[in-house]
Amino acid sequence: MTVRFDTKLVHSGQEAEPGTGDVVPPVHVATTYDRYAQDPPRYFYARGENPTREALERCLASLEDARYATVFSSGQAAAAAVLSLLSPGERLVSSAGVYGGTYALFSTMDRYGIRVDYADLTRPRPFPPDVRVVWVETPSNPLLTIVDVGETARPAHERGAIVVVDNTFASPALQLPLRLGADVSLYSTTKFVAGHADVLGGALVYSDAALHEAFTRHRELTGAVPGGLDCFLVHRGVKTLSLRVSRQVDSAGAIAAALAESPDVAEVIYPGLPGHPQHPLARKQMSGPGSIISFRCLGDPEKLMAGTRLFTCAVSLGGVRSLIESPALMTHRPMPRARRLAAGITDDLIRLSVGIEDPVDLIEDLTAALEAGR
Repeated sequence: MTVRFDTKLVHSGQEAEPGTGDVVPPVHVATTYDRYAQDPPRYFYARGENPTREALERCLASLEDARYATVFSSGQAAAAAVLSLLSPGERLVSSAGVYGGTYALFSTMDRYGIRVDYADLTRPRPFPPDVRVVWVETPSNPLLTIVDVGETARPAHERGAIVVVDNTFASPALQLPLRLGADVSLYSTTKFVAGHADVLGGALVYSDAALHEAFTRHRELTGAVPGGLDCFLVHRGVKTLSLRVSRQVDSAGAIAAALAESPDVAEVIYPGLPGHPQHPLARKQMSGPGSIISFRCLGDPEKLMAGTRLFTCAVSLGGVRSLIESPALMTHRPMPRARRLAAGITDDLIRLSVGIEDPVDLIEDLTAALEAGR
């Protein structure tokens, strides 16, 4: 039976347990397995195999109609697994604006003889002959730049490159990169996928068997595995992904519109606003503009962040609780200041992650804090 996305969220990898009928499968926390209790032997050691982990992987793969998903202990661990595909003399071409942790990870690659170039992927371009991986972050963190995945994938594939899309900001609820032409979707499942700020995780979703062998071998060798309880928490969060994201997107639209009218805000950056430079592409490529908003405040950013009562000043995003942060001071501190400024990550830039609270309360909270921070 073919089922749709929201049904997959609830049922995929959550089959009733044989023998007991548990509608929530048990959490497997064992680190090793009795060889003779299995016929045939399938599970050996939890760094390699775990039933709870595999159930989550079946679910995440099904959401994108992919053959495989490999989950990791964090989004950074998932990103490192992609970088393990590169050999000395090869090149990675990345979106110009990426998450600060991704930038820090890329900055280690030169010691292995791997070149990393940053490019404006909003404009179609040919890629160099030695490119092995094209890394697309869309929407980007924190400036919410949208890259046309299909238009980027075509010239990349002509060079034989693998196209990886960091889909963390959109989540599979709003964007399905594999359908757009990407080879791998990358997630920090800590964010929207799990959605409750109580578990770390990462995932790669793809259909190529050779990639599956490479990613699972890397994970087993490096030990970047999530435990059974972590996988259970991520999988539990998945079930409400569509419901949470729908509410968050609606609230973000209302908040972005209110900020655009505020005398204390110089600029609002949100793909759902017609003034966003890639607004038409966002409407074409995504089923919704997301729930992350960036804006430039005219007052003191520190006073603003300290003055909110419902927006908690903290890194991360995508959870049920609304967050506020300064990329320059927090998520993008690993980037040299000159590079941050050149990328548009100025000291007055504020990033919001909109949760599921009442949007009227959130607007009132921001308005009061902006006025106090003048």
